[in-house]
Amino acid sequence: MNIYFSCSITGGRSEEETYQVIVREMLKSGHEVPTAHLSSPDVVEEEKVIDPVEVFNRDMNWLRKCDAVVAEVSSPSHGVGYEVAYALSLQKPVLCCYKRGKKVSKIITGNTSPNLIVKEYTNDAEAIQVVGEFLNQLNGTQSEY
Repeated sequence: MNIYFSCSITGGRSEEETYQVIVREMLKSGHEVPTAHLSSPDVVEEEKVIDPVEVFNRDMNWLRKCDAVVAEVSSPSHGVGYEVAYALSLQKPVLCCYKRGKKVSKIITGNTSPNLIVKEYTNDAEAIQVVGEFLNQLNGTQSEY
């Protein structure tokens, strides 16, 4: 499947290692992740040199083409919120996952869209499990993550 991975870039990178673990597992499981570079420690510097219009057009195109969205929402981010809302408007399945104890906007946790799943996790292993269960459900498989 083509999975759009969404995470905070300028809003904070406190869960960067988790981003890397999630992306690595999705790639290892055979998924295409056009936004895999967002988990890189260098992404803040890399994205600084790209024109904002180019980023917007690139990312909206990736969202239109994806099968589903996995968004790590532990760190507040205008961009991630926008991407989640846009994906839902396109009727894409979206998983918003976050580390237990983090405050997540009620606009996410209170959203009753049938295409949105919101799950918390306690550690990287559980984050991988949450993402794996979401993708397996979409794919109709029972493979382990």
